[in-house]
Amino acid sequence: MTKTGIIGGGLGGLAAACTLAARGHDVVLFEKNDWLGGKAAVLEEGGFRFDMGPTILTMPRVLERIFAEAGRDLHAELDLRRLDPQWRCFYDDKTVLDLRDDPSQAAEAIGRLSPGDRAGFERFMEVARQLSDVSDRFFFWKSVEDLRDTMDLKANMNLATLKDVMALRMHRTVAGQIKRDVKDKRVAQMLEHFIQYVGSSPLASPAVLCGIAQMQQGEGVWYPMGGTRAVPLALTRLAEALGVEIRTGAGVRRIEVMKGRARAVITDAGERVACDHVVSNMDSVRTYRELVGGAEGRAFDRTRKREAACSGVVLYLGLDRAYEHLAHHNFVFSRDPEEEFGAIYDHGEPAPDPTAYIAAPARTEPGVAPEGGEALYVLVHTPYLRPGHDWKQMLPGYREVILDKLRRSAGMEDIDARIVVERSLTPQDIHERYNVLDGAIYGLASHGKVLGAFKPGNRSRQVEGLYLAGGSAHPGPGMPMALMSGWIAADTLDRDAGGARDARDDAGGARQQQAGADVAAE
Repeated sequence: MTKTGIIGGGLGGLAAACTLAARGHDVVLFEKNDWLGGKAAVLEEGGFRFDMGPTILTMPRVLERIFAEAGRDLHAELDLRRLDPQWRCFYDDKTVLDLRDDPSQAAEAIGRLSPGDRAGFERFMEVARQLSDVSDRFFFWKSVEDLRDTMDLKANMNLATLKDVMALRMHRTVAGQIKRDVKDKRVAQMLEHFIQYVGSSPLASPAVLCGIAQMQQGEGVWYPMGGTRAVPLALTRLAEALGVEIRTGAGVRRIEVMKGRARAVITDAGERVACDHVVSNMDSVRTYRELVGGAEGRAFDRTRKREAACSGVVLYLGLDRAYEHLAHHNFVFSRDPEEEFGAIYDHGEPAPDPTAYIAAPARTEPGVAPEGGEALYVLVHTPYLRPGHDWKQMLPGYREVILDKLRRSAGMEDIDARIVVERSLTPQDIHERYNVLDGAIYGLASHGKVLGAFKPGNRSRQVEGLYLAGGSAHPGPGMPMALMSGWIAADTLDRDAGGARDARDDAGGARQQQAGADVAAE
């Protein structure tokens, strides 16, 4: 049995811990905070409960696969509710558009708003389905760092493979692909915001990421009762049942590297914990710069220029009266997306008229607020931390910009009078709380038509025995991707350690099929 040290108990770290422990590895997990789950934390005050980080769960099959590793049925551990509409969209011209869960109903709603775009939306979704399928076959479920890792071109150089490569549309951006199919600016703005799951600009991100639309429209938006915080709690219970040693309040100072191989984890307290392998769920760039360092850290820095994805300001607002016209998930869109994205991504400044995302989970789980009240999570994307950004000074003014947006565009004119509890999270808070790069919420930016989709691979090319998980490693940010990154890191490590994977493949597939059959029968 090999011993693996996991640095960071976010979703990726927990997924890796559960997968490795289910396959017989001895696992010790180090988490500097007093809770597990990373950004998927919780805030409770005055009878209100807020998910502090991610609020949208898609692709539950990723979680199903992790639980299936231990022979468990996810749906016996979590009560997942499928939401309809998936999003409600508010625009400055007072238009309201629901993205319905049923694709045919979504197309119908879009057709009512813009008759010429119903067919365009359906064409876009067909492209998204194709891109999602290619991603599943060549991009997901294995360690990928660049094109060389996606497929064996010598073994697969045939017309089918060439068709798949062409389907990636590497000559286009997300925005460029959408504009080919959709003409109404409001519909285009809604579709462009799928890329916000990875905190990047649709004007600069590769069209292959349009596949995110299919992952949501095709597989649904889900809410775990108890909030998204219920996901790391369920993973923690599984990890404990599988014998993972969990150390909270235990930061890591460095990874000991000898002769190019990870040998031990050195804690902040100075303890040396010898390990055969190390999985870092800490930000990948900061892992190499702060925990690895030396020649290996410098080698990583030379591989390619990496930029942080955007950050954000979150307002947690407890209201004494609910806004009944809100859905569970809402977008209040900016007046001009090019102005918004230009400010955030090109000029490094908060947008003057931002898009605000609002989660109102009392629609699905009334217990998140006192009776008749509302526990709102309001997120506005901002640049990652830049020199001169002092959010202690900037927050009061930007809070007013955000609330003014809600008053003007979302029918929330009297929101100030309804607030009875208020807390906030700024880019500086995110930077310090979660050990991320420059306060980024979504790891590394996905910009560049060819390389934008690629993140540092889950198997380190610089340090033998080091594996990466989390939103700044492959396949990227967002709840399902962070969870998948942990599974990939664990699966790659297990294979490298000589694990008998073939038998588990068959068993895991059978368990997943049975779990799906059980859910369908409910």
